[in-house]
Amino acid sequence: MRLRLTALFLTLLMSAAHAAPVPQPVEIPLPSGVLHAQLYKPAGAGPFPAVIALHGCGGLGGHSDTILPRYRDWAERLLKAGNAVLWPDSYGSRELGPQCRVKEMHVKARRERVADIAAARAWLMRQNWVARDRVSLMGWANGASALLWAVRPQSAARDLSLDLGPDFRAAIAFYPDCRISAGLGWSTRVPTLVLIGADDDVSSPPACRQMVEGAHGRSALARIVVYPGADHDFDRATPPLHASNDAAAPGRGHPGMEAQARAESQKDVVKWLAR
Repeated sequence: MRLRLTALFLTLLMSAAHAAPVPQPVEIPLPSGVLHAQLYKPAGAGPFPAVIALHGCGGLGGHSDTILPRYRDWAERLLKAGNAVLWPDSYGSRELGPQCRVKEMHVKARRERVADIAAARAWLMRQNWVARDRVSLMGWANGASALLWAVRPQSAARDLSLDLGPDFRAAIAFYPDCRISAGLGWSTRVPTLVLIGADDDVSSPPACRQMVEGAHGRSALARIVVYPGADHDFDRATPPLHASNDAAAPGRGHPGMEAQARAESQKDVVKWLAR
């Protein structure tokens, strides 16, 4: 009997040790309202590098998930590498559902979502466990498009007025829509990595390449990686190349996971954040 209880105790102990980390809900003040976010934080006092992570048009969570599996997977990877990860919920905070197929979006990447990024950064800068000079940005799809607006040199003056301290350490944009930014002569003030699939028919790989190449010589370091044979959403842990009628899926194109691109992007993210 005693041996059984000991074995049961050890099993429970091992299960607890391998349990998935649970995010902590936080509230971040906005000029009008509150920005709700989910925080993954390493154990200990820090200071830790931090990543502000930006969801796509499908939103941060679902009906039964605070954070969708693909974002939770990234959060756990970043956390394991020693990073705190802050996920602002730009849609849920405004009582909005997925915006992928909404013609007139109420939350614009270049406006409300950029303001959310500034608010999230200001909140992190007030936390004594944050390494203030190692705060980075990551975004997916619509969140990546917001990232492109947030790292432009034109945004620096507003950030300085908020007294946010050191600038972002780095930025990583997964398959953003680069068409507007390319046409505006985009540049970045922080090292920025764009990751996109060669077969992405939701975003535009040629526009992203044009955007990044056009920034050379008048910008901080900008680099693009185009993964052969990969589609939109290539980094998600779902079956390859699937069409979806889900309202949280892009309204066009053929999103789907591509195993090799997913694995390579995970390595590329680690290297870029470790710069």
